[in-house]
Amino acid sequence: MIRYKSSIEERPTPLGAKMGRGSPVCHQVRTKIFEMMKNNISQRKIGTDLGIPPSTVHNIVKRIRESGEITVRKGQGRKPKLNGRDLQALRRHCIKNRHSSINDITAWAQDYFKKSLSSTTVRSYIRKCQLKLYCAKRKPYINSVQKRRRLLWSRRHLGWSIVQWKRVLWSDESVFHIFFGRNGPCVLRTKEDKDHPDCYQIQVQKPGSVMVWGCVSAFGKGNLHFCDGTINAEKYISVLEEQMLPSRRRLFQGRPYLFQQDNAKPHTACITKAWLRKKRVRMLDWPACSPDLSPIENVWRILKRKMRQRRPRTVAHLKRCLQEEWDKLTPATLSHLISSMPKRLLSVVTVVNAVLSQLFLECVASLKGKNRYLFTNQMMLTKKKKT
Repeated sequence: MIRYKSSIEERPTPLGAKMGRGSPVCHQVRTKIFEMMKNNISQRKIGTDLGIPPSTVHNIVKRIRESGEITVRKGQGRKPKLNGRDLQALRRHCIKNRHSSINDITAWAQDYFKKSLSSTTVRSYIRKCQLKLYCAKRKPYINSVQKRRRLLWSRRHLGWSIVQWKRVLWSDESVFHIFFGRNGPCVLRTKEDKDHPDCYQIQVQKPGSVMVWGCVSAFGKGNLHFCDGTINAEKYISVLEEQMLPSRRRLFQGRPYLFQQDNAKPHTACITKAWLRKKRVRMLDWPACSPDLSPIENVWRILKRKMRQRRPRTVAHLKRCLQEEWDKLTPATLSHLISSMPKRLLSVVTVVNAVLSQLFLECVASLKGKNRYLFTNQMMLTKKKKT
C-alpha cells in the first residue's frame, strides 16, 4: 500500500551524520544544541562537535531565543493542492483509465476535486503516485476461446524439458522493409532549426520490402528463402519441399523432430495438411495468436535491428544484408533462445493465475455479510477436496 505524506515530518538524524539540503534537524539534535548553549559553549564549537554547519546552529539558537521552543518551525512553502486522500483517488482513476490522456485526466481532476489544476500540476501529481506514462506494448487481439486454448496448451507443455524443445524445428515468415532517411525520429537542434534540411525525417509512402521464410533449431539455422509476392498454399508447399526438407535432413540427421508453424491460412489449408501427412512430418500443435511463444520471432527481431543499423537502400542490397546476417547466427544464440521456452510458458500460466486471483478478490469484496461467509467457506471446502 502506498502512503502519502500530507506535511513535512522530522527526519531522524544521528549525531555526526550529514543531512540533506532542506532537511529539518531532528528533535534530539536540537535538544543537544539547547543544552550546550546553556553551558555557554560557542556556536562554532557546537557545530564542530555535532557535525553541523555553524550557520544552522546560529539559526536554531536564534529561533529558540525568539520563540522559547525547541520544536521545528512549520514549513513556509506553498501548501499542496491535493492531499494524501486526493492522491489515492487520482491513482485509482489513473489505474482504472490507463489509456486516458493527460488532458482527459486533468479535466476529470478539475471536476472531481473542484480545484483549478493545470496539466503540468496533474502530471507532477501522477509521478507522486508512482505512475509514469509509457508507450503501450503491442500484442495481437485474442478472444476468450483463444485465451483458453493458449492457457491449456501452455499447461500441457509446461512439463517439457529443454531437451524436448530442442527437437523442434521452428519456422515462420517475416517482412523486411527498405530504410530511408536518417536514424531515429529524434534530432538534436535549436528551436530555429526546425526547417533545416538536416533536421527532417524522410519518409516514403510505400517502401520496398521483402518477405522471407526461415527455420531454426537448437542445432543451427536452416535455409533462408526469399518469397516473391504473396504466399498461398501452393507456394508454401513448394517452399517446404525445397527449403524445409533439406534443412531438416541437415540439422537433425535422422533424429526424431517436430515441425512448428503458426496458424496462417497457407499453413492450415487442406492441401498443405495433406502434403505434410504424405511426407510423414510430425507437427507441433500451436495456439492461435501466440507469436511471443516462438523463439524464431526473436531471430526476426535481431535481423531487423541489424537492418536498422545497416540501412539498405535497394531490394537487392536488403536481400544481401539479410543473407549475411542470417549466416552470422550461431547455434549458441539459437540454443539460448529455445532454452527459454519453459520460462515463456510459465509466464503465461502465472499471468492467468494472477488475473483469476484478482477476480476472486473482487468477487469476495462485492459480497456482504452472510453471503461472503458462505462463499469463502465453500471455496475452502473445494480447495481441501482437490488437495
